[in-house]
Amino acid sequence: MDWHDEGFVLTRRRHGEASLVVNVFTFEHGRHAGLVQGGAARANAHLWQPGNRLDLHWHARIAEQLGNLKGEAIRLHAGDVLDMPLALAGLSAAMALLDQGTAERDPHPVLYAATLRLADALGPDEAWLADYVRFELVLLAEAGFGLSLDRCAVTGVTEDLAYVSPRSGSAVSREAAASWAPRLLPLPPFLVDGSRPDRAQVLDGLRLSGHFLDQRLFEAVDRPLPQARIRLLDLLQPPADPDT
Repeated sequence: MDWHDEGFVLTRRRHGEASLVVNVFTFEHGRHAGLVQGGAARANAHLWQPGNRLDLHWHARIAEQLGNLKGEAIRLHAGDVLDMPLALAGLSAAMALLDQGTAERDPHPVLYAATLRLADALGPDEAWLADYVRFELVLLAEAGFGLSLDRCAVTGVTEDLAYVSPRSGSAVSREAAASWAPRLLPLPPFLVDGSRPDRAQVLDGLRLSGHFLDQRLFEAVDRPLPQARIRLLDLLQPPADPDT
């Protein structure tokens, strides 16, 4: 039993003296684990870092076994962003969500494409933050909790969409929201019109996706949001005013 695929390293843990047990998220085989012989050796340590994209080969006698995993670099994203704290936090948060928010061996090619788009966009230019928020929305959709952001749930209009219902995940126009607006989640414009967001809009987007990740995906399995995802939000928060 074997397969050949490409994928992202999600997690790694030491096994014995020089080997690793690695979780990867692949294009055709979803989240998959394997034993990497010699993966902890100095010559290989850089390869099996979370966020790296590898060409992978998995082999086992029967499908139910852990199996042996081998890989060659396609792009070492973890090294690319090592000196960029915010981009590294974004990569770490995405890998943690994939590790904890997807079912083992369940393929998600659309989610893989969103992950690849995000990883390739990471860099000093913060334009990748919009891709990160969209990545989380794709994760929700692939888990069966997709949001409906294209028209107002109350009136059916497609213009001036400004809020999202925290219960239904549906968009609400500014006019329809009226006095209910304080009870709704802000819908940042970039998720509707594709514009480039500022930090405030990104934070609104992360609060929006984070609400549904927490309430629908992670609460269902009795887990909190991954710490890596919380850290990304913390890094984006404006510094506290010392006078308040």
